[in-house]
Amino acid sequence: MTIHVALNHTTSYRYDRRVELGPQTIRLRPAPHSRTQIVSYALEITPKEHFINWQQDPFGNFMARVVFPEPVREFVVKIDLVADMAVFNPFDFFLEPAAEESPFEYNALTRRDLLPYLDIDPVTPTLKKWIDSVDLTPRRTIDFLVELNQRLEQQIDYVIRMEPGVQSPELTLTSKRGSCRDSAWLLCQILRNLGFASRFVSGYLIQLKADQEALDGPSGTTKDFTDLHAWTEVYLPGAGWVGMDPTSGLFTGEGHIPLAATPNPSTAAPISGLVGEAECDFSFVMDIERILETPRVTKPYSEHEWQSILACGERVDAELGANDVRLTVGGEPTFVSIDYPEGDEWNTAAVGPTKRKFGIELIKRLQKRFAPGGVLHMGQGKWYPGEQLPRWAFALYWRRDGQPIWANPKLIADDEPDQPATIEQLEKLALGIARQLDLTPDGVTPTYEDPWHFLGKEASLPPNLDASNNKLDDPLERERLARVVEHGIGEVVGFALPVQRWNAADKRAGWRTERWKTRSGKLFLVPGDSPVGYRLPLGSLPWIRESDYPNVLPRDPFAEREPLPDAESLWQQYRVQAAPVSGPGDGAAASRDTVIGREVRTAMAFEVRNGVLCVFMPPVEALEDYLELLAAVEDSAGALDLPIHLEGYPPPYDPRLCEIKVTPDPGVIEVNVQPASSWAEMVEITETLYEEARKTRLDTQKFMTDGRHTGTGGGNHVVLGGARPVDSPFLRRPDLLRTLIAYWQQHPSLSYLFSGLFIGPTSQAPRIDEARHDSLHELELAFTEVPHPDSGQTITPWLVDRIFRNLLIDVTGNTHRSEICIDKLYSPDGPTGRLGLVEFRAFEMPPHARMSLAQQLLLLAIVAWGWKQPNERSLVRWGTRLHDRFMLPEFVWADFVDVVADLNAAGYPIEASWFGPHYEFRFPKYGSVQHGDTTLELRQALEPWHVMGEEGAVGGTARYVDSSLERLQVKVSSFNAERYVVACNGHRVPLASTGTAGEYAGGVRFRAWNPPSSLHPTIGVDVPLVFDLYDRWTGRPVAGCTYHAAHPGGLSHEDFPVNSNAAESRRLARFQPFGHTTDPYPEPTLKTREEFPQTLDLRWP
Repeated sequence: MTIHVALNHTTSYRYDRRVELGPQTIRLRPAPHSRTQIVSYALEITPKEHFINWQQDPFGNFMARVVFPEPVREFVVKIDLVADMAVFNPFDFFLEPAAEESPFEYNALTRRDLLPYLDIDPVTPTLKKWIDSVDLTPRRTIDFLVELNQRLEQQIDYVIRMEPGVQSPELTLTSKRGSCRDSAWLLCQILRNLGFASRFVSGYLIQLKADQEALDGPSGTTKDFTDLHAWTEVYLPGAGWVGMDPTSGLFTGEGHIPLAATPNPSTAAPISGLVGEAECDFSFVMDIERILETPRVTKPYSEHEWQSILACGERVDAELGANDVRLTVGGEPTFVSIDYPEGDEWNTAAVGPTKRKFGIELIKRLQKRFAPGGVLHMGQGKWYPGEQLPRWAFALYWRRDGQPIWANPKLIADDEPDQPATIEQLEKLALGIARQLDLTPDGVTPTYEDPWHFLGKEASLPPNLDASNNKLDDPLERERLARVVEHGIGEVVGFALPVQRWNAADKRAGWRTERWKTRSGKLFLVPGDSPVGYRLPLGSLPWIRESDYPNVLPRDPFAEREPLPDAESLWQQYRVQAAPVSGPGDGAAASRDTVIGREVRTAMAFEVRNGVLCVFMPPVEALEDYLELLAAVEDSAGALDLPIHLEGYPPPYDPRLCEIKVTPDPGVIEVNVQPASSWAEMVEITETLYEEARKTRLDTQKFMTDGRHTGTGGGNHVVLGGARPVDSPFLRRPDLLRTLIAYWQQHPSLSYLFSGLFIGPTSQAPRIDEARHDSLHELELAFTEVPHPDSGQTITPWLVDRIFRNLLIDVTGNTHRSEICIDKLYSPDGPTGRLGLVEFRAFEMPPHARMSLAQQLLLLAIVAWGWKQPNERSLVRWGTRLHDRFMLPEFVWADFVDVVADLNAAGYPIEASWFGPHYEFRFPKYGSVQHGDTTLELRQALEPWHVMGEEGAVGGTARYVDSSLERLQVKVSSFNAERYVVACNGHRVPLASTGTAGEYAGGVRFRAWNPPSSLHPTIGVDVPLVFDLYDRWTGRPVAGCTYHAAHPGGLSHEDFPVNSNAAESRRLARFQPFGHTTDPYPEPTLKTREEFPQTLDLRWP
């Protein structure tokens, strides 16, 4: 991220007569120790007839001494400078061991040098009282100074004071108000009295409007702002001078540009000097302007660019509609926590203590925005080997026709209810639902935990332990046993209501139930942690012949559907007068009781979990059946005023129903959004999701400790299809799938510009040609089986799947782990996989909603182009160039420019600059250095991560990746290749022309750190990387820079960066624009490998 700000400052003195001016001292040039880089600086003085002498004062500050030989009527000083507002961390420093805790003493030599900064004015009563109140208990020096600075900011109100000079500390403390000068001088005196050397600093303050409003506290200035300002610097051994701003209570950052730092305010005045007696009209004007803004993740586009993107999207969308493509776009964006970046659940684990709360809040927010009449289903999600508990899964369902499914949102319980529910309330609810469905109450059967299982567990405990304080090794087993024993072995834990539509011609006649019978006479649940409905002992029920088994068969997703019944009619069907609920065995009449030969093997189940009434929904064949059950549940819960959780089986797939899912995945929360059928709908869904996620305190940015951006690490899979499987453009026109596969293979930038860090043949979304040349041969053969749309031939949907299924796989044969995934196109596994969908799985989560939409627009344009003009170009044998040339950002971008040119030629006005933010996001710049006309730039490049062999882990085995190998790009411009060579650690970097005269780029592959388990454990690290601009004519380096894989001062960060600013600060701190090799050495030679001609691999000897 780069923002260049032009600051213009004019100070005018106009006199009522011509006056003589003594020598004027101007201290308005940024001081040498300014950490904010000054790109350019100009000083203009009026009148022009003057003499100027630049010098440095005794403290090293720049100052201009101006002499006017003649009397003047006016004196005008105009400053114009450009500052690079690159972010730096104000706490990016070390302290000497002796100074790490306060109070401390300077050593004798340092103290002698600091004597002017330790000079104390006479201590007045109020100041002494304030100093005496400071807690001097030994603690970390940084913490002590932060507290001191914040305390002063809270006690002194800021006022604008135009009078020259500073107030005394006594006056500032007694009045509890002062200007920035007054607070800064007060802090100086306090620090000196406490034994800290300090100095007064005058300078410029630049505050820029934040791209996003703060979630906590003030968002800062509402517009870009600058002013003359004053603050304090304290000297800390090991760190040097550290800025503290008592006006804001913060340490100084890139917005503080020092002009003069002196022991006393009088010698830091911006302008000082003698003037003859006269009336003076004083004025000053200051303004700033952003003159350069590179794309950044918090503000990727200007408003003009965004309007152009929207207009292009509308144009592509109109063409898709005119050509009857019937395309829908969905996806699986992922988010991470803002507040818990260090938690296991936000890095590697799928579930944890906070993720569920975030998931509930997010899906409730989405319900308000998208589906006010929808129903919230809080079910059980995936359960992978090695995970002791199943994951949760929240889903939101609503009718596409806009009619409500669930009328009263208050009947959906909070996750932590104020009043825990009881078994008695549970039984009333179960009986009420049976009554609503016109079923006999005898069908409501109590369920129990298996006593023999838990009595056996209790009997196996050591004699000095009991169930409540058992010491079982497995914490979940420990908790489970204690919970069951506490509730009471033999006590009712829930109820089951067998219920099923009979799968015969009369199934619309109603619902059926039966009284389940077991050999023991009771329903003992299978031990476990899942809901009661998943633990019903179906194997203990009377045996049924396979031919008679009442299986629930989902409807064919291609079958035509009638309009859903009116919502009011569903509710009216079960809306009855409130009446006492009959209990089991009361002899209550039931029009549909158990019928011999019509056994029921699905059930609703009811239990109290964590104080909440949970209703388990059974599997059904048709959506209409599910909606009927929901209507009965809502009416019964409403009659009893009992909030519930819905869980169990979700509704069967049906295009008449819309769905959003929120589920946990390792390190992230994943949101499966509803497919959008138009560009306007895509914009609404994407922007709303990002907005509501942020309000939930979920973010799209996660960083490594060194500041590298990883997106979220969970990806942003984009799913293309149709509103109904029969509408899928990939089943109607299989050549479109062929076009997409071929075009992605022909342009590696489509894989790598939008990828995450985990790429390569062993990643979770490998390209079809990564390390698999034989696949291209087979793929080309498969292409011949796909007819051209003009041929008049068609192929059946199942054949489309069979042609590509065994080619779009990863190295293990997994059809889901491929860059272009078709496991839900027309799967042979069953109807739920026959949805006509194609999933792009290699996309990383864009940090901004508009970046995501630009990415989706690119997909729309490629689909629209492929629909009207199939891709018949031959595939490209990239070979090792994929992991050589196309790991470098310069060549990825060049290839992407070709993609944009193709789309422009096809009539789509997409601009490459729209993807500049994606480029900066994936390939951030580390830094650059200039020598004469030549610029040398370092930028992050891509590096495939290798999956290691299996290792033993809890619950089985685990595979780790070796991420210790990194790569960066070296790019030079205005480069004289005949005279100069670029070297890294004494080895020549192979440079290839970018196609622009004098511009070259190459890659450097290096071992950044040495993990205990890695691909080559005996090879050491290669950092720091020293880059030389080697001059062949003189036989020595003439310029260069140094790149560190970690903080050059040895600062070991133990936590992740909290935001993109902190991450950028860490990245920039690892680059030093100096530090070439100090001695002459022979001209470096190339040592590249034949397979990787554009990469210097420092691991090789």
